[in-house]
Amino acid sequence: MAQPDTKKVFFENLSGTGKAIAVLTSGGDAQGMNAAVRAVVRMGLYVGAKVYFIHEGYQGMVDGGENIEEASWESVSSMLQVGGTVIGSARCKEFRSHEGRLKAAHNLVLQGITNLCVIGGDGSLTGANLFREEWSGLLTELVDQGLIEADAVQKYSALHIVGMVGSIDNDFCGTDMTIGTDSALHRIIEVVDAIMTTAQSHQRTFVLEVMGRHCGYLALVSALACGADWVLIPEMPPEDGWEDKMCQKLSANRAGMKRLNIIIVAEGAIDQNNRPITTENIKNLVVKCLGFDTRVTILGHVQRGGTPSAFDRILASRMGVEAVLALLETTDNTPACVVSLRGNQSVRLPLMECVQMTQEVQRAMDGKRFEEAVKLRGRSFENNLRTYKLLAHRKPESELPVSNFNVAVLNVGAPAAGMNAAVRSAVRVGISEGHKMFAVSDGFEGFYKGQIREIKWADVGGWTGQGGSLLGTKRTLPAKHVEKIAEQMRMNNINALLIVGGFEAFESLLQLYEARTTYEEFCIPMCMLPATISNNVPGTDLSIGADTALNAIVETCDRIKQSASGTKRRVFIIETMGGYCGYLASVGGLAAGADAAYIYEEPFDIKDLQANVEHLTEKMKTSIQRGLVLRNENCNENYTTDFIYQLYSEEGKGVFDSRKNVLGHMQQGGAPSPFDRNFGTKISAKAMQWVTKKLTETFRQGRVFANTEDSCCLLGMRRRALVFQPVVQLKDETDFVHRIPKEQWWLKLRPLMKILAKYKTSYDVSDSGQLEHVIRNRPKESDTSVAM
Repeated sequence: MAQPDTKKVFFENLSGTGKAIAVLTSGGDAQGMNAAVRAVVRMGLYVGAKVYFIHEGYQGMVDGGENIEEASWESVSSMLQVGGTVIGSARCKEFRSHEGRLKAAHNLVLQGITNLCVIGGDGSLTGANLFREEWSGLLTELVDQGLIEADAVQKYSALHIVGMVGSIDNDFCGTDMTIGTDSALHRIIEVVDAIMTTAQSHQRTFVLEVMGRHCGYLALVSALACGADWVLIPEMPPEDGWEDKMCQKLSANRAGMKRLNIIIVAEGAIDQNNRPITTENIKNLVVKCLGFDTRVTILGHVQRGGTPSAFDRILASRMGVEAVLALLETTDNTPACVVSLRGNQSVRLPLMECVQMTQEVQRAMDGKRFEEAVKLRGRSFENNLRTYKLLAHRKPESELPVSNFNVAVLNVGAPAAGMNAAVRSAVRVGISEGHKMFAVSDGFEGFYKGQIREIKWADVGGWTGQGGSLLGTKRTLPAKHVEKIAEQMRMNNINALLIVGGFEAFESLLQLYEARTTYEEFCIPMCMLPATISNNVPGTDLSIGADTALNAIVETCDRIKQSASGTKRRVFIIETMGGYCGYLASVGGLAAGADAAYIYEEPFDIKDLQANVEHLTEKMKTSIQRGLVLRNENCNENYTTDFIYQLYSEEGKGVFDSRKNVLGHMQQGGAPSPFDRNFGTKISAKAMQWVTKKLTETFRQGRVFANTEDSCCLLGMRRRALVFQPVVQLKDETDFVHRIPKEQWWLKLRPLMKILAKYKTSYDVSDSGQLEHVIRNRPKESDTSVAM
């Protein structure tokens, strides 16, 4: 159902006055659930509804009493960074019975609650839908038993349900990511990175078991993110004879001077006959066949624990607000829906369509129809699997196609975590496509100096977890050295170019495109992958490296806020990087629970600063002990971090004191997050396949000649799709003076941050999710695999 383009609907048109909304978490816990609860409570209160906690999930709904508690704004303070669920979760057998649901209905009617926000897995959401379908019958029974008045049946005639999926397994069909999955991947990758150092020291093989009884998502994506030698998942049982193939691969890797082997196993891994494959089986196999020193690590519930990642906080906050909007807009005829993520967009899907497809996956697996199960999981899962196979299993030389094309890859601009994963992916996919791959050191500066060398499959082993740029990167643009670069391209017979970098990479590609009129050496396929922590490249919603930087900001803000626990009221002023782009300050502020974020894109003056101080002062007087204000480094020439710090210090005297912190280059360093590893790996693989296609199309009379606009592209994520866009067409969308796109999607999240900080503001809901239907096989153009 399409949203009309002609009219923007704003939050003021929606009112929850008189409505009562209850939020509960059910089933297994997942990091980020608290962020969702917080968003539901604050958005619900913001629109004038009464909001209730239901403690201990469905058990609390059945037991009633103190388990159903009215929520206040302050009751969800300081819970954004807490893992698990502070309102509790429980498995409830009683709710599965008719009598249990009758008790639950009675308890809800007593509080006047007819709107439920359920955060849980497919079992919890299925139970909620059954409860909704039985609702009117349950009320009639309650009247017959004399427990409620007859007019209550009319007054509370319909129960409205909106679901959010909280599950670390990412096993729910219809959404690219569930709340908690990204955080679980963080825990896994932290352990894998730590294990790899000790394994290298002793030349060991490690077998890791990760969660996923029915879904291999965590195992698959963590294998992709760390470059594991072998992965075993329920959806892809290995073919008969896999034991010998695995041992051959482990042996070959060790012979190739690799000092460690990593095998990742989902707890539900099975063989072709549905027999379980355990970590102990694999350990015994490796020891018996190869004699390698082998250790087993079972991660267990550590994957569920810990603080939620930036991605999960933002996802849960967006979903929580979307759930409240869905409840405000629902009618008696609206089916129960689940708020989902597709690409970078929130969508609403009929709850039971998603549940039925999720159940179809299990039926396909039980029937040994494993290819069907993979397709039913969705294009994201399917592409993860395809990319892993492409990168992990090297074909023998005799089986590789022979293209005779030379492809060069280089990094341009500031380093960004995930660049190395992108280069590794490009090199290995390029070799698999039959190309000869060349690495250019130090960007275009190294290019014109001739720092070009062939790079082989084994040369990029272990690169996915490395931060920075192993190739070396410089900000040098090619225009001044274009003649020497053309000469180097001619000498090395470079037939295609892949550039991984930020705004300088975009400018460089434009300069090379314009140089085609003078130098035919640039009439070749050229592609750019956006990689910058600032996320300021036109043509893409997300850039490689931005997620890692956000996590660094959020982790630091958490620690800074914690440092004030037990002290008097304190406000922290934090300066973030980003040039003129306010992405890190705004989205980091949303994830960290900031009270304000100052950015260049949203001009502010002394009156705004004063209003913010007064707002914080009022909040400090009533409840909160800590305030957080983020400032983008170039948000304003005169209102510097020092100025804002001094203003807050002066105006807050007697109520709060202030501290300041400049985060600096710590935002640029560190190991890449699972998202950035995976994002870099997959978009790079897609770019190399595009390069291969363009090389084939433009090879004529013994040479490559490509001079059309669509042969010089940026590969970016736009809403739900990965799109190749000619760089020359992106010029009009770019503010070159301030090095930012003229339109930026994340600006629509800023009102959300303000609402959750208790400011009165407009919230544009023109992009809010409309009820759609589950799509079984989306076309490749609408690939949403980038959502991990």
